[in-house]
Amino acid sequence: MTAPDLPGHGQSGDWDGAGDFVRLCTQVAGAMISRPVDLVGHSLGGVAALRLALAAPEAVRTLTLVEPVLFAAARGTPEYGDCCAEAARNFAPMARGDREAAARNFTASWGDGTPWPDIPERLRRYMMDRIHLIPATDAALFDDAGGLLAEGRLEALDLPVMIVTGAASPPVIPRIAEALAARLPDVGVADVPGAAHMAPITHPDQVAGVIRVNLDRG
Repeated sequence: MTAPDLPGHGQSGDWDGAGDFVRLCTQVAGAMISRPVDLVGHSLGGVAALRLALAAPEAVRTLTLVEPVLFAAARGTPEYGDCCAEAARNFAPMARGDREAAARNFTASWGDGTPWPDIPERLRRYMMDRIHLIPATDAALFDDAGGLLAEGRLEALDLPVMIVTGAASPPVIPRIAEALAARLPDVGVADVPGAAHMAPITHPDQVAGVIRVNLDRG
């Protein structure tokens, strides 16, 4: 298994702010593929994985999307409107330079449930230093700048896809899963009881079991 650190994360270098951040993440992952692979992506990684599979389906054997945050897929639903409003509230502190408040808000919505004061100081600082990367994805996630939802694109992705959601995830997530599943020709959807957005961390055995099912489908 190869698990790359996305730009600005882990041991990767900082993002210079140029271009489409999600496209860059896709290119980083794509550069590591030399043969058909089983591609697994969580959250933003799920959107990058879908983007890669649509661009080079011959390089992907199976595709597993865990909590993909392609919010544009849910456009037109009440949950999409609520998600947009919440995102605006979460990142309003950035306008006054309060990175900690933005990180705290974002973590409350999309974290693993750990209260902000209980997160180790080193990890809080890590998230604060990178919180600007979240709004940098807005065009790709809310506006579908990559054109993933264009007519006929998802319908042409003829390979085994599994969409994994957490039963306690933000309400927009099941709307995204439903919209994607309705258009993919070979797809399964699995809901992990008790899990929220960080299901791979909080419920690793259950998520791994669903991934295994999709590998077998391949």
